[in-house]
Amino acid sequence: MAAGSNYIKGRGAQINTPNPFHDLVYDDNPIVNLEDEESLATEYLDVYPKTMLNKVKSPDIPLDWSLNPYQGCEHGCVYCYARNTHPFWGYSAGTDFEQKILVKKDAAKLVEQKIKHPKWIASPMMLSGNTDCYQPIERKLEITRSILDVLWKYRHPVGIITKNSLILRDLDILTKMAAQNLVHVSISLTTLDEELRREMEPRTASVQARLHTIEKLSKFGIPVNVMFAPIIPGLNEHEIFKVAEYTSKLGALGMAYTLVRLNGDVATIFEDWLRKVFPDRADKVLNKIKACHGGQFEDSRFGKRMSGEGSYAEIIRDQFHLAKHKFFQDKKLPPYNLDLHEKMKNPQMSLF
Repeated sequence: MAAGSNYIKGRGAQINTPNPFHDLVYDDNPIVNLEDEESLATEYLDVYPKTMLNKVKSPDIPLDWSLNPYQGCEHGCVYCYARNTHPFWGYSAGTDFEQKILVKKDAAKLVEQKIKHPKWIASPMMLSGNTDCYQPIERKLEITRSILDVLWKYRHPVGIITKNSLILRDLDILTKMAAQNLVHVSISLTTLDEELRREMEPRTASVQARLHTIEKLSKFGIPVNVMFAPIIPGLNEHEIFKVAEYTSKLGALGMAYTLVRLNGDVATIFEDWLRKVFPDRADKVLNKIKACHGGQFEDSRFGKRMSGEGSYAEIIRDQFHLAKHKFFQDKKLPPYNLDLHEKMKNPQMSLF
């Protein structure tokens, strides 16, 4: 691995790409004094949405609703597709995405208003579908925990996806929910190589911490699915079998993957990072990514965007299915319980 003198340690994106919705021009070659804490500081901005639940319209996503307590994510994963949402808030998809975090402190209240409505029908929701609900500031603000309190109060099913071991803080709630089949947890694990993790996902939990999280959640009876995502050809696709074997032994009940796609500004941000950190293999990695998406970085086609197409994508898909068959053949996640919510929302129903 290599990086120039202008490489920003502790951040994924190394540049601020222009926001297409306004005329501000960002510095596309930032030079930061690594001793200057202010230049690397994270800013938290309160926002007040009218609703928390977003209807999922993609057939590639198994759950019907998503909710995100935070917009922007301090984890700094350089490949993150959610970066492209930050310009809608007036910021850049680059370093702004990691340093300007929008906080929804009223999230739990808004969720409760929605799911206690007489016309609401229980349907599993995804926490989070965009940015990580257990990113570092959650330790202080506990917005995600307050949402889980509401979901438990109304016995509403939820699927959680995170790459932060902070989720173990909420074992008390998750254990109760799991006992009634109200929760699944997906742990995102991109690599078993800690050095690669530090470069690619600078502020996430370490590899060892994530493996420990999978093991502990499983021991407490909480159904765990491993998201090996994204697979980045030339960086981590060779780890498919090892990730499957390790996580299955730790108690995970399922495994899924997505293939990296570099839509919008993410392509510029990722390529800049790749050429600074892996200059010797940058062209090879970029060409492999394009080969999986019809010669392009971008891919928005339902049914194709997450798995790719072409011979290289087929090799990855075949390897994944073989690994899953070998290590997860007799495992599956339990179905969500959708019946309890109606009884908690309408206590009189329990009399029948």
